[in-house]
Amino acid sequence: MNSKFELLLDDTVESFGIKLFRIRALISFDNVKAGDVGGYIEKEENLSESGNAWVYGNARVYGNAWVYGDARVSGDARVYGDAWVYGNARIYGNARVYGNAEVSGDARVYGNAWVSGNAWVYGDARVYGDARVSGDARVYGNAEVSGDARVYGNAWVYGNAEVSGDARVSGDARVYGNAEVSGDARVTSKKDYIVFKNSWSSFRWFTYTKSNKMWNVGCFSGTGQELIEKAYKDNEKSGKSYEAYVNLVLELEKLDD
Repeated sequence: MNSKFELLLDDTVESFGIKLFRIRALISFDNVKAGDVGGYIEKEENLSESGNAWVYGNARVYGNAWVYGDARVSGDARVYGDAWVYGNARIYGNARVYGNAEVSGDARVYGNAWVSGNAWVYGDARVYGDARVSGDARVYGNAEVSGDARVYGNAWVYGNAEVSGDARVSGDARVYGNAEVSGDARVTSKKDYIVFKNSWSSFRWFTYTKSNKMWNVGCFSGTGQELIEKAYKDNEKSGKSYEAYVNLVLELEKLDD
């Protein structure tokens, strides 16, 4: 018999024709008190009896999905199929984790984000907004995928990398370090972007994406000419430095023609 929670047979909902039962805690643990009601699961096997894992609010876990460790699923989130959520992972908002996907470590998936297929999200990674991570993709470290971005295929996003906007990272691409891929950029290999470091003032990293010929520098995203103009408004040294990098990229692209 399960000593951590019970299924409330008189409090049910249906999801795609599957009956789900609200859970109620039988013991106190973490921030859950004995008697607290949680979200909905299809069967006891969806939620581990050990650890502090819990399903809150209107969240639903069903199919062969498993939530264990100290993971939490809350809000209106859904975890289903053969998906696993574990470690200290958090799934919340209207997020969806399904298929054979795994979310673990201290990862967060929230907003309207989806993680599906055989994708893994782990470490301190964040997937949010309307982002989608699918296929055999990996997002980990301190990486973030947000907005309407898509990461799929065998693509990996890791380190401190950020993928946002309408960007697409696919194929066998690796986006890592301090790279920022945004706007409508398309990255399918490491040749599709270049990362530089500002060594003359802020010491921040900045990124050029070839597909849309855009530069990402902190909160700035624009063309090379726009970057140069903005930099000169800050100071002449910054303007000359960024101008040199923009011209370098132009020369490099001529070699590719």
